[in-house]
Amino acid sequence: MSAKDKDKDKNELRVFTDGACKGNPGPGGWGVFIRKDDKDIELFGGEVGTTNNRMELTAIIKALSIIDKGTKVILYTDSKYALDGISSWIETWKKNGWKTASKKTVKNIDLWKKMDQLVAMFEIDWVWVKGHSGDPGNERADFLANKGVVDL
Repeated sequence: MSAKDKDKDKNELRVFTDGACKGNPGPGGWGVFIRKDDKDIELFGGEVGTTNNRMELTAIIKALSIIDKGTKVILYTDSKYALDGISSWIETWKKNGWKTASKKTVKNIDLWKKMDQLVAMFEIDWVWVKGHSGDPGNERADFLANKGVVDL
C-alpha cells in the first residue's frame, strides 16, 4: 500500500447502522457504531410508536448528521430497504414527486428527504451486510439499536 493509499484510508469512516423494533409498528430503536482508526463512537436512541424501516433510516440520518461534510464514508447496513431506496429507488421517487410506481406517496418520505440531503454531502460507499451473521460492526450496531428501544 502506498503512502497516498494509507492517507486515504485515514480519512475514511467505517459506519455501521441498524434499526430494531418490538412489534412493527411498536417501540423501536436505532443504533450507530462508527470506527475510525482506534476510536469508536456509539450512538443510540428510540421512539415509542415506529417501524423497523423508520429506525433503519433514522440510524443512517443520525450517523451522517455528526460526520464532517466531505468525509469519505463506508456505510454498512443490513437493511435492503435503506440500501435499495438510496441507491436505486430515490431518483425515480424524486422525478415522480415522491410518488411510487403505484402513484402512492413514498412511505417515510420525511426521512428519505432528510437522508437525500445528507447523502449529497458525502462520498459514500454503501455496503450491505447480512444481519446477525457475526459481523462485529453490525452486531454492535444491532446491540445499540436494541438498547435504544423504548420499553413501555
